[in-house]
Amino acid sequence: MSKWFFQKGAWKPALTATLAAVMLFGCGGKGDGESQSGQSGEGNQELTQVKVFKSHMGVGTIPGADNPHVQYVAERTGVEYQLVTTPPGSEPTEYLNLMIASNDLPDILRPIGGIEQTLIRQGGALALDDLLPQYAPNVWKNIPQEAWDVVRSASPDGKIYYVPKVFLVPERAPLIRQDWLDKVGMSMPKTTEEYKEVLQAFLDKDPNGNGLKDELPTTGREFGKWMDHLFAMFGVAMWEGNPEWDIYDGKIQYAGVTDNMKAAIAFARELYDEKLLDNETFLNKGDVWTAKINNNLVGSWYHLPANLRDRFTAMQQKAADAYIVGMPLPKAEGYEGFVTQKSMGEPEWIIPAKAQDKAPAALKLLDFFYDRSNDEFIRFGIEGQQHEVVDGKKVLLPAEDSRPLALGMRNLTTEEDMDIRIQETIPEDMQQMVKDIFEVSTADAKRIAGDGLPSTVYEGFPDIQSHKLFQEYVTKMVIGEWPLEKFDEFVDRWYKAGGDEVTKRVEEWYSRM
Repeated sequence: MSKWFFQKGAWKPALTATLAAVMLFGCGGKGDGESQSGQSGEGNQELTQVKVFKSHMGVGTIPGADNPHVQYVAERTGVEYQLVTTPPGSEPTEYLNLMIASNDLPDILRPIGGIEQTLIRQGGALALDDLLPQYAPNVWKNIPQEAWDVVRSASPDGKIYYVPKVFLVPERAPLIRQDWLDKVGMSMPKTTEEYKEVLQAFLDKDPNGNGLKDELPTTGREFGKWMDHLFAMFGVAMWEGNPEWDIYDGKIQYAGVTDNMKAAIAFARELYDEKLLDNETFLNKGDVWTAKINNNLVGSWYHLPANLRDRFTAMQQKAADAYIVGMPLPKAEGYEGFVTQKSMGEPEWIIPAKAQDKAPAALKLLDFFYDRSNDEFIRFGIEGQQHEVVDGKKVLLPAEDSRPLALGMRNLTTEEDMDIRIQETIPEDMQQMVKDIFEVSTADAKRIAGDGLPSTVYEGFPDIQSHKLFQEYVTKMVIGEWPLEKFDEFVDRWYKAGGDEVTKRVEEWYSRM
């Protein structure tokens, strides 16, 4: 992997980004070889049942064998998928670990929390190097070679043990309410000082117009999640509130221990102290945070533009003139800001070794979703369940508790994919808004040097991998419980807790790329 690929401005895919989630479709079990009698579109044959585990399924019911989406896929693949997910109230990573311990795994699963490395180390993951070209040729050819190389770098024997996520366009963006800017008579901020002035105007001038003075200029979530824009201005590589690895002072480093991070924490602390950053930020659960945005209480935030369709619709219920735009990163003096981009290497699907007999069927199922001839079905699903036809055009239906979920397995997104999805799945009155947002975020995006870093570098140091120490310090420093000088103590503790060893492993990995 050439090092130029990581330089600021060198990797700038064109317009648009992660509306992958706009796709409705997402992204062990019983004895091997178990099958059910049935018909397939390839002629009379038995349907092979494949259990597919995916956490965070979203709103909806688990479909049964009689579900039209399940049947459609089965007719064309000979594979009947059975969705399996985390039980209500269970923590996904803990639940997957329990499944591994009890040797009761699905036939193919979406790993989280480093589970893929647990399986690989224990010999519980199936090597896919020979199986992919044979049973999943569309997966094999559509995922770029560079991504497969990253996957190989994550295993001790250099083999492919999982199918990676590949996102060749930016996913996340700083967002701001343009209608609020208009109401307070201010233009887009170009510096951090101007950004503070905008936030102060949001706090003082009642831009949501309800007279309650309940505006939250900007906000985040518990553990410091989803406030990455405040760090991005200072050139901190962050991913959903967790520091990542990038080049600082000419070498790859954990962003959490850099001077950039200290400056970003100081800035967030100022905002919190002046109530420009939601003072409930470190208490906000995901649903509470989302509700604040949807209810027109938040002026500036950071998230997936893919979610804008439903959020924008909710905003318009109380604010007909609501309008969201991408916010170019305000300039922090002395720092080169960027929006963190991770394009490839994150584990997407892995097949347990125990499910080896089902592997051909599981890969055939996966290949269905990577076959470009199935794109329209993958985007829109079944009429009446995932879409309706309005004026001759397919329109996605909003998720509901009573509506069955539909499996989706492809997490490969190119610029072309995104352009098509915007055109076909976003309402016409929103399309330009979304395109403009991604044009802005693309201009600020930089693929970080640590993209594709295997979780094995953290082996033996779970607290560093979970960012637990960082989260404790950043929370208490931002809310003012601890002085900013405690940052130096954090850096010292991080290195002594295993940061030195982890950094050596990361440097060794990077030297091989």
